[in-house]
This record gives sequence, C-alpha cells and structure tokens, in this order.
Amino acid sequence: MKCQRFLSIPIFAVLLLMGFICYITVFIFIDDWVGLQSSAGSLNVLIFTVLASLWLFSFSSCVLIDPGYTPASYIPDVEDSGVSDEEPKKNVIQSRRCDKCSTYKPPRAHHCRVCRKCVLRMDHHCLWVNNCVGYWNYKAFFTLVLYATIGSLYSTTIIITWALQKDWEFSGSGSLKVFYVTCAVTMAALTLTLGTLLGCHVYLIIRNMTTIEYYEAIRTEWLARKSGQSYRHPYNQSVYKNITSYYEAIRTEWLARKSGQSYRHPYNQSVYKNITSG
Repeated sequence: MKCQRFLSIPIFAVLLLMGFICYITVFIFIDDWVGLQSSAGSLNVLIFTVLASLWLFSFSSCVLIDPGYTPASYIPDVEDSGVSDEEPKKNVIQSRRCDKCSTYKPPRAHHCRVCRKCVLRMDHHCLWVNNCVGYWNYKAFFTLVLYATIGSLYSTTIIITWALQKDWEFSGSGSLKVFYVTCAVTMAALTLTLGTLLGCHVYLIIRNMTTIEYYEAIRTEWLARKSGQSYRHPYNQSVYKNITSYYEAIRTEWLARKSGQSYRHPYNQSVYKNITSG
C-alpha cells in the first residue's frame, strides 16, 4: 500500500513542522500583527493557507506517486542502440543488466539501494518523502520545494514585519521574547535552506540533469580536462528546450497512457517505448 509510506518518522517530522509553521504564522504572528478579524489579516491568512495547501498537496503527491520503476519485462532494443555490427549484441545487452536486481536498465536509470529497484531518470532517494524521486514524481518534488520556499519566505516576511512594528518595551516576559526570536531565526534558516535547494534544482532543470548525473558529470568533466578534452552533458539541448521538453513529455505521456497508447520519450526514443507502452 502506497499510504504506508506515510508511516515514517521523517514524514511525521515534516508534517509536524508544517503544522507548527502554520499555527505560529496564522494564530500568533498574523493575529498579533493585524488581527485575524481585519481585512488585512483575512487576506494574509487566505494567501498563506493557499500556499500551505499547495505545499501539502505536492508533498502528498511526492510521497504517493511512484518514481517510475523499470519493469521486469523490459528488454533493451539493441537494433536502435547505435551498436556497431562488430560488437556482440549479447555483451551490450548484458552490460545494461543491473547487477543488483537483475533487470535491464535504460539510459538515465539507476538502482536505488533503499527501494531495491531500478528507477527511471532517478534523481535521488529522499528520506523526507520516504520515496525515490524519479521520472514520474520529479515534477511533484520540484513543486513541493517551490511552494515550501514561497510559503517559508512569506511566513518569514510576516515575522520580520511584525518584529519591526512590535513595541518591545511592552511585549511581555523575556521567555516570550526568546520564543519570538527563535521562531524568526528558525524560519529564516528554513527559507535559506529551501531556497538553496530550489536554486539547485532550477539549475539541474535548465541543464537537463539529475542530481546523480550532476555528480557524475563533475568527475567526467575533470577526467576530460585532465586528458585535454572537453565534456558536454549528452542530454543538454538548450535552456528553453530543456525546460519545455521535460514537462511536455510528462503531459504527453500521461495522455498517451490514459488513452492506452504507447509513447516514445524524446530523450531515449528507442528504449522508452517498451517501458511506457504497457
């Protein structure tokens, strides 16, 4: 059952953190700043609630959607692989077999040691969603990071704005001040962390790379420079094509699968047809 993925301590921690942020933002800082009954308070609550809802929906989608596992019935298409006639096809097919789960791996697929399966276009295994991030749920993961960053930034802005307008001489006990400062520092650190993660994945999208491919490219590029050669990521087309082709592929393939048709992935036209046609 996919719902069993929610039975994880890291996921409980994320949900608890989300609930805590929502509570202090709405019922402490917005209420103390402009009041929940005012028009400004209602507007801020509405905006933050929408962001939190999108955040929660993306999080649930990322947990529940399978990343895209290589099916056991998949066999690579040797004829379209560009292999020379002199090279034995049996050796080529054998080289694509995963030595851990014994399934054939198409390009950009990697074996996840946690899931114990090969994942299509695997980015990484995320502890906080108790799931791999791969071909099918990467969009949900990216929107999760996006909405989480915007929501955290919005909450941080409210806290800072409230702090600048607060009359600290009559703000209560010292422990209450410590609580307010702790919340502000925590939200600022969370926003910085999520913003950095968002920036990293924006960079990966415009380069048409996964996290695994990024670290592989660092080593490959170093070896290429060492031997006096240049290296270019094989799937990097252009910024516009990298962004549009991936999300267009997700939408087109979803429509094809819904209508019971097969679909050729634009990155790996010869190998993905066997995976997505079932």
